[in-house]
Amino acid sequence: MNYYNSNTIIYLDGKFDKAINSSTDLYGQSLHYGYAAFEGIRAYKTHNGNRIFKAAAHFDRLERSCQLANIPFPWDKQELIVATYKLLQLNKLKDAYIRPLVFCHPNMKLNEPSGVSILICAWEWDAYSGSKLLNLGISKYERPNPKSTPMEAKLSGNYVNSILATTAAKAAGFDEALLLDMNGLVAEASGANIFIEKDGKLYTPKTGNILPGITRTTVKELCHVLDIECIEKDITVSELKNADGAFLCGTATEIAGIAAIDDVVFRPLWRESIGYTIQRAYKNLVLEKVNYEVII
Repeated sequence: MNYYNSNTIIYLDGKFDKAINSSTDLYGQSLHYGYAAFEGIRAYKTHNGNRIFKAAAHFDRLERSCQLANIPFPWDKQELIVATYKLLQLNKLKDAYIRPLVFCHPNMKLNEPSGVSILICAWEWDAYSGSKLLNLGISKYERPNPKSTPMEAKLSGNYVNSILATTAAKAAGFDEALLLDMNGLVAEASGANIFIEKDGKLYTPKTGNILPGITRTTVKELCHVLDIECIEKDITVSELKNADGAFLCGTATEIAGIAAIDDVVFRPLWRESIGYTIQRAYKNLVLEKVNYEVII
């Protein structure tokens, strides 16, 4: 996939410029050690114009990720949101995926950075997992121990774990990997949170060993509005495989139904599941067809 072309504009440290004219230092900590923080945000074309979904929440989390990793964050978040809308306008993007990245300046030592930069880029990107129901494989890779890295921070280095898990899953014939935590409990997919359905209720892993996604929070809010009971708890592999259904959620993934996990197939039709109800409600929310946020 071509993420940019000769006319693509990016935002870098307060200025807009063509991506092909931009460069970074090859001795930066982010390149060498994965010491960086990023966000994934979506913009949608709505009847009220272009809308960045939960922009403030995403830039708040970007700042929080930097704080947890001792990375400076000297920017005004509202100015970054304004710049992001301008970036979409310059690139003539309506439905788009947006990637802010805070990266560190040259420093080969293993200490906090001497300086930072911020990049914001955007491109057209359909739902990360596509529109089909997914076949997941439980990965041999585990989510990192939360005592080794702040799991609630969206840090670039943490995603080496995700790349390894996804690569192994696809090599084994699966669409996506599902990772367990260090205790053998269900954690999350490589880049998305998971919900399971059982007896008319939704369950999702509690925080601590997962990235508590913004879309995950949105699903919980929709459950409140739609009067669907949603419970955070430890989920065992046995509970997962005996569920009535399951789905993934994330900004890139949006809401993606799961057809099977390992050799266990979820039998109920997706269109009859709670996950499908949430999928439709989420799409209506981001497109402003139904303003659930007024109710929430």
